[in-house]
Amino acid sequence: MNFNKVILVGRVVADPEIKSTPSGQKVCSLRIATNRIWKDETGSRKETTEFHNVVLWQKLAEIASQFLKKGSLVLIEGRLQTRSWQDSAGISKYRTEIIAESMQLGPKMTTPASPQEKETSSPSDIPIIEENEEEINIQDIPL
Repeated sequence: MNFNKVILVGRVVADPEIKSTPSGQKVCSLRIATNRIWKDETGSRKETTEFHNVVLWQKLAEIASQFLKKGSLVLIEGRLQTRSWQDSAGISKYRTEIIAESMQLGPKMTTPASPQEKETSSPSDIPIIEENEEEINIQDIPL
């Protein structure tokens, strides 16, 4: 049995880039940073940051390009894929990417105007967006 699944929760490093393939499919590329914090054997706090390349297709690409920006919190669920090519000097290059299959947008990066707004917003208000969904109504995504 084989299993290829990735789940990441992190912050978008730079504004997403959306393009179209020659056949007209939308594709969005973005980078996500994740942190790992631990204590070493001496008790000192250590932290490392990993950067992940994410590729989103079709509706996921459109939604990511509309609603994500640098610093946005996002959950990506997908699979690992490595592609290879040769550069202009004939050197083989490799890149491992996460091909997104679903995405969950994090909370907006704004401060609530009042304490009541803070109490009424909840993580359950955040939509989960699946790649396989037939139709996604952009108006259903909270701003």
